[in-house]
Amino acid sequence: MLIRWCGHSYFILETSGIKIALDPHDGGSLGIDTCREESDLVLVTHNHYDHNAIEIASGAGSIVTKWRDGVMNVKGLNIKGIRLYHDKARGALRGETIAYMIKVEDMIITHLGDLGHTLEEREVEELSQTDIILIPIGGVYTINYQEAWDIIKTIKPKIAIPMHYWIPGSIAPLDPIDKFLNIIKTQKIRLEDNKLEVHKETLPQKTTIIILPFPH
Repeated sequence: MLIRWCGHSYFILETSGIKIALDPHDGGSLGIDTCREESDLVLVTHNHYDHNAIEIASGAGSIVTKWRDGVMNVKGLNIKGIRLYHDKARGALRGETIAYMIKVEDMIITHLGDLGHTLEEREVEELSQTDIILIPIGGVYTINYQEAWDIIKTIKPKIAIPMHYWIPGSIAPLDPIDKFLNIIKTQKIRLEDNKLEVHKETLPQKTTIIILPFPH
């Protein structure tokens, strides 16, 4: 599987000839470059402008799934949507968000959307199957860097990739990644490219933080 980060919470996954886009943004609304690329499947966690630019990642043959919970089979992929909240008031402030758990090449990769609260025991149990987690760390609208680290320690994924934080040029008032990196107590690897190729047999034994650069 190939994982590419397009800034903010926008990822593109490639596996077995299928391209999956998660939470595409249009770039300009955030003050950063866009990543326009037609995908087979577009998954959107919630209906906010910086996560739902479907036109950037879809084409005539694309399947678009928007903030849907439950178990589904799309393009031969097993996907589970878990309904969570965008805030600590059970959605009263910013609504709900979906965490998508996607089974790919005998691994489970989970995109947490704009998670805004600590997890309940039931949610931890479901998410503990995760091998690779895409997790917001920037605070303000989501969990902050300390809460993200606490969740990573609880879920214990093999790989954690931070997202939804401030990057140079962005007008989103989020914390930069340095605050997160200063508190983590596990291996971290900063890649030079925004792509990560990962296979089941090469997953690390201990949770590893992978930092993907934003492509300029």
